[in-house]
Amino acid sequence: MKITELGLPGVFRVVPQQHSDLRGRFYEPFKRDLLADAVGHPLNIEQTNCSVSRRGTIRGIHSTMVPPGQAKLVSCVRGAILDIVVDIRVGSPTFGRYEVNWLDAQSAAAVYMAEGLGHAFLALTDDTCVNYHCSTPYMPEVDLHVNPLDPELALPWGLTEEPVISEKNAKAPTLAEAADRGLLPTWADCQALYEKLRSQR
Repeated sequence: MKITELGLPGVFRVVPQQHSDLRGRFYEPFKRDLLADAVGHPLNIEQTNCSVSRRGTIRGIHSTMVPPGQAKLVSCVRGAILDIVVDIRVGSPTFGRYEVNWLDAQSAAAVYMAEGLGHAFLALTDDTCVNYHCSTPYMPEVDLHVNPLDPELALPWGLTEEPVISEKNAKAPTLAEAADRGLLPTWADCQALYEKLRSQR
């Protein structure tokens, strides 16, 4: 398994080694100890989610308040996605920047994102299935949404047609609006949480 830290603090690309023979393929998508060594603390999985999307669907930008926060390990187990992690942590040195990854079932690659980061993706094929390992269960009262079509963020979706998007995401505030309303996690709160997690290892 190769784990590489990307350009945003707390974002890692995880690529498992695959073994193929006449039967097909075998790989280990999650190894707790190796990910913990890279991140600095274990990912304690409390919930696993799957979403199935038609081509052209955008899901996100989703996050949670910190605390409690929610770290995720996201992979595409069927089809392909353009996956984007956005730094929405107010006060972060990379606030407003993003990381783009192509994830598909063939590569088996995944992206780990720390608590406080925003996540979105575009489904590139019909019947695309995305798997999310989450460090906390779903808590609607701390759920955050930022508009994935925010013109100031200008995420590189490469759209050639109108995307399929939920009403909640379409009506979500821009990053600047969310920051002005005090809706976003802060870098200081995230740093305090990361330090607490590292100390418990």
